[in-house]
Amino acid sequence: MQDYIDLAEKNGVTLFDNGVCQFCDANVKRGIHECLEIFNTGFQEIDFSKSKNHIYRFLIVDAHTLQHPEIHGRWNNHFHLSRLHLVFKYNIQWSYELSPKLSDHLNMYKVNNSNEYLVPPRVLERGKITTSDIREKSNDEEECKKMIIKWAKEVYSVWCNSYVFVDNISKVFIANNNSRLNYANI
Repeated sequence: MQDYIDLAEKNGVTLFDNGVCQFCDANVKRGIHECLEIFNTGFQEIDFSKSKNHIYRFLIVDAHTLQHPEIHGRWNNHFHLSRLHLVFKYNIQWSYELSPKLSDHLNMYKVNNSNEYLVPPRVLERGKITTSDIREKSNDEEECKKMIIKWAKEVYSVWCNSYVFVDNISKVFIANNNSRLNYANI
């Protein structure tokens, strides 16, 4: 995986080292660097070793990635938005086993859609909830889980202009993997 600083440079983005996060407006002092630090080491209220809590890790990764697409490769948006779409629209109970299947599915999809690009919402308009909000406002595991769900749904909702693309991806993914899928609302 490429370093986020290298990817930002490749995408023509200068990263700021001070102040709030330039992408999501997280209340931090060291910009995107601290926002990523919270993403990587925060949310310790949740015991991620329990399989019932894995969904929160997926939601955290998807929400954060979609709030900061400038520091990721462009096909990451397809993956993370498709996963949120499968979880929120189709009620797929996501598991670690499904992620490589979605990745393989997207690799096949890219062959015929190599020029497709999901246009991100404007910077600072990718959902109002941020990593720092969850860190500052959740006092226990249940509150943290509720905020993560709210965060992921909010980020998912602002990417609505791309739903037509990820819905097509999702329908074929479901058809090809239906025997492996479980359904549940979160």
